[in-house]
Amino acid sequence: MDLEIRVLRSFLVLAEELHFGRAAATLHVAQPALSQQIKRLEADLGVELFARTSRNVQLTVAGTVLHERARSLVAQSERVADEVMRVGRGEQGRLDVGFVSSALPLGPVERVQRFRAAFPGVHIELFEGWTAHLLTKVALGELDLAIVRDPDPVDGVRLSPFRTEGFVAAVPLSHPLAKRGSIRASELAGDPFVFFPAEAGALATQRNLAPVLAGGRMPTIVQTGSTWMTLLHLVAAGIGVTVAPASTVLAPPPGIAVLALDDTEAFTALAWASRADDHRPILRAFIDAD
Repeated sequence: MDLEIRVLRSFLVLAEELHFGRAAATLHVAQPALSQQIKRLEADLGVELFARTSRNVQLTVAGTVLHERARSLVAQSERVADEVMRVGRGEQGRLDVGFVSSALPLGPVERVQRFRAAFPGVHIELFEGWTAHLLTKVALGELDLAIVRDPDPVDGVRLSPFRTEGFVAAVPLSHPLAKRGSIRASELAGDPFVFFPAEAGALATQRNLAPVLAGGRMPTIVQTGSTWMTLLHLVAAGIGVTVAPASTVLAPPPGIAVLALDDTEAFTALAWASRADDHRPILRAFIDAD
């Protein structure tokens, strides 16, 4: 037979109080209603659970057995209900989160720390990658969420704004323009460039090179790298110059001059990427964890 958790809770309170009046008060129900619940439970089980006299109420042998078992059943049901509600509120579960390395200065790791402190029941795994690769993993369900930069549209992937920022130029200290505080991006058009490979993302390439392309020339890329830190070290070594998101040069390696760009309003946009059909509260809870 099925034992209702609500009725078992009533039974447990009566088994502790051994008094119908006090038990009913604790349960905030009328005493006749409690008596009916217990009578139905005894009828369903086919045994007496309480020995009743005019002076007191005592557990029978069968009642003592149910008392021992019911406590664990009710406790387990409460844990299950609590887990379900936590999952529903986004406070429990697992999140696989991807990120582009250039987003690190803008605080995604700190966001993870805040989220873990607020929701210790959620397990988070982080995965680094290029925008194009991260979008593919999100679309395939291999990642729940990703912070990507200047993403190309992908079927089945929802994009939500995260941050925007402008660009700066990074040149070696030996460069003729290194001592100037600001330059026009077109002044670098003839210089060798270091940059990401094309497979990192088409829109990201167009956005990042937009300040230079506005001058009417496509720069010559002489060396590629997989992260902005790699590219900045290549600049410091004199391999070439680059145009970078402002946050990527907050802590540049030695040997680099960072120059403001005077003649452009180009910007780069970071976005959250998630599956379009994934509306779990855990995703919103993470995105909102400021």
